[in-house]
Amino acid sequence: MAQAMSAHLALVRVDYGYKYIKQIWFLVPPPCAGRNRCRCIGIFVVGIIFWGGFNTAMEATNSTEFCIGCHEMENNVYQEYKPTIHYSNRTGVRAGCPDCHVPRPWIHKVVRKIKASRELFYWATGKIDTPEKFEEHRLDLAKSVWSAMKTTDSRECRNCHNFESMNPEFQKPRARKQHMNSFETGQTCIDCHKGIAHHNVRDQLTDEELEAIEAPDPKYVREIPKEYLEGLARVEAKEAAMAAEAKAKMKRPLSVLLLR
Repeated sequence: MAQAMSAHLALVRVDYGYKYIKQIWFLVPPPCAGRNRCRCIGIFVVGIIFWGGFNTAMEATNSTEFCIGCHEMENNVYQEYKPTIHYSNRTGVRAGCPDCHVPRPWIHKVVRKIKASRELFYWATGKIDTPEKFEEHRLDLAKSVWSAMKTTDSRECRNCHNFESMNPEFQKPRARKQHMNSFETGQTCIDCHKGIAHHNVRDQLTDEELEAIEAPDPKYVREIPKEYLEGLARVEAKEAAMAAEAKAKMKRPLSVLLLR
């Protein structure tokens, strides 16, 4: 009896689902009525195929292998990137070309791909097809990337690095000071970390250019995370205790030190 009841309920659910889909189907207004219904279905299917193909192409062009497919990239920036910590490190986490140079949000990614067409033009015209030509344009290329990263508050850097996850107990005093300064004044990653994965040409900028490109932006002022403050308090207390111990040792009589 129970099995028969369960089977009946299942049939009722299927019948209800069919009727529900049928109601939605007939709610489709003209011009999708009648013969045009098949046309609408065709357009819908073609749209799905196009969308899938578009996203597949987007992902296919979103890899380090694709980026170094031309010798301009493989023989220049890729070779100088390989010895850096972004390529090989103790944790085994590698940041490839798209991780640093392609936004993750879809709209921004599409915009970046459109802008990349200019780079294809440079490749097609041979503007940077030799190391000498590349070096000639390196500063302009770097300034373009720096400017883009400054505008987005170093968005791609923060895909992997963020202030909320930083533990100042593992940072050197100078780094802690700089990060605190960035919280309070609105500095962003690229202000201090130019040349982290490629040859640094920051020293080729004029003082005026440096001041403009590395000036703090009030929009990027952020609240200091509670975890960061707690870690800062712990490391400062530890360093103070170590300094006090060292100072006490310095004040001990020479005879006591000799006895030890």
